[in-house]
Parts: sequence; structure tokens; C-alpha cells
Amino acid sequence: MQNLIVIAGPTAVGKTELALEIAEHYGSEIISADSRQVYRELQIGTAAPTAQQLARVHHHLVGHRSISEYYSAYEFEQDVLKLLNGHFAKQNAVVMTGGSMMYIDAVCNGIDEIPTISDDVRNLVWQTYEKGGLEHMLKMLETLDPEFFSIVDKHNAKRVIHAVEICLMAGKPYSSLRTNSAKERPFNTIRIALNRDRAELFERINMRVDQMMTDGLVDEARKYYPMRELNSLNTVGYKELFDYFDGNIPLEEAVRLIKRNTRRYAKKQLTWFRLKNDYQWFEPNQKEAIIEYIDKSLKQ
Repeated sequence: MQNLIVIAGPTAVGKTELALEIAEHYGSEIISADSRQVYRELQIGTAAPTAQQLARVHHHLVGHRSISEYYSAYEFEQDVLKLLNGHFAKQNAVVMTGGSMMYIDAVCNGIDEIPTISDDVRNLVWQTYEKGGLEHMLKMLETLDPEFFSIVDKHNAKRVIHAVEICLMAGKPYSSLRTNSAKERPFNTIRIALNRDRAELFERINMRVDQMMTDGLVDEARKYYPMRELNSLNTVGYKELFDYFDGNIPLEEAVRLIKRNTRRYAKKQLTWFRLKNDYQWFEPNQKEAIIEYIDKSLKQ
């Protein structure tokens, strides 16, 4: 029986180093489940694996797309399933690690097939959003898909916009494409979630942002500032610096907001993984206990 070892958890908790050690222990390569590390241009702001880390264990799905390319959780699911087919022919355990909740869920449980959004539709929707704002997008969604409108987070502009894009692209309500049923997988999934003391986690986030600034995050963001409307750049670390470039806030405030918004995202990640009820929780320094748990959970 093949086994997928999932190491999940909030940003900056310590997933990368632990995943390297677990992969080395089981002789596995690593599949990255990070929705921003897939973009080759975004090295600093996504805390992509370093050259040294990539040399220790071969990684997949890191830097394999350009920021101008559309990439979805469904495409990620299909890419991972193809990778696993190859790896499972050579080994019975593969490590996947990351904090992108939808990506991990797509691999473990499957995701409904959603049409790829064309550039024309994406540009049309974003132009509409820029003119009318979130309120106008909500009215559009209510007209196009009253069912999904009733359950969507109406403060989450990204999710509302994407739902409108899907409705227009598919020519039918987004809700009609959502089966919400888990798909059977031909492999055993061992799901591990990492956490640590909240104050310590937040301090690690703050320190990581400071290190990103030292490593040149401002220059990286400035390089792609002319492309700021791309969905791939609609993420913490870049949005705040784009506001700084626009002259709306000073640099110190942008850094403060990056730290705050990253902490908020970490709390969202923790809530998501806790609600799933199928993760075994550990602290990153419990390597021996984690290996013991994996060994007991492996299916031959």
C-alpha cells in the first residue's frame, strides 16, 4: 500500500526543516503544497526553499510556473496525482508539505473540476471590480449564483471575484459545479499538523518578515509592481508593499501590516486544520514522536 505523508501547519511554524528530516528518514522526495511557491519569480516573499534545502532533498512543484500563468487547486491536484503515480512505483512513502489548505485538501479529498478562467474573463471581472468595488461584485454574484452567494464570505473579495469568474466562464452557477464529496484515493494518507506556542509562532513570523526585508523583498516586489493586478501577486507581502509604492503608506507601516496580516493568515490556517479533525498534532521538535506515529500509520 502506498502512503502519502502530509506535514501541514501555519506559516513559519517549522514545516520545511521537519519535512526535510522526515523525507531523509524515509528516503522520499518532497512535494510542495504552497500556492505561492509554485511561482518561480517569487522567491523571497514566499520563503521558498533555499538552494541548500533543495540540494538536500529534491522538491517538486516549487517555481514551476510563472506569475503570469493561471494555476488552481484543481491543477495542483492533477499534478500531484501524476507525481505520486511515478513515485509510488519506486517507494511506498512520499512526503508532501505546505500550508495551502485548499491545495492539501484537493490532494487528500479531491476537488471539483472548475473551468480554467480565460484572460478575457479575468480581465473583464477585475476591471468591473476596480470600477464598482466589492459591493458591485456581490450583486453580480447574487444574480449569477444565489445559492453560493448565501454561503460565501462576503468580506473575502478574492473568493467573491473568483466565484463570479467561474460563473461567467462556465455559463452556469458555481454552486452547480460543487459536489463537495470526497474522492477515493488509491493510497493511504497520514496527516500531521504542526503547531507551537502562539507567542513563539508570532515572534517567528515577525522575525521571518524582518529577514525577508533584509534579503531584498522590497526590490523583489518593486520588480513586479507593474504586474500588480495578477492574481499571483494578490498576496501578503506584496500587496502591502504595492501600497507603499503607491505612496499610500510609509515603508514602516507596510512592514507592520505584512507582519500583522501574516499572523492573521497563520490563525486562519490553524483554524482550518483543526476543523478537519483528521490531523495528528505535534510540535516541530517532536521528530522522534512523529516518526513513531508515521511508522504505526504506514500501510504495507
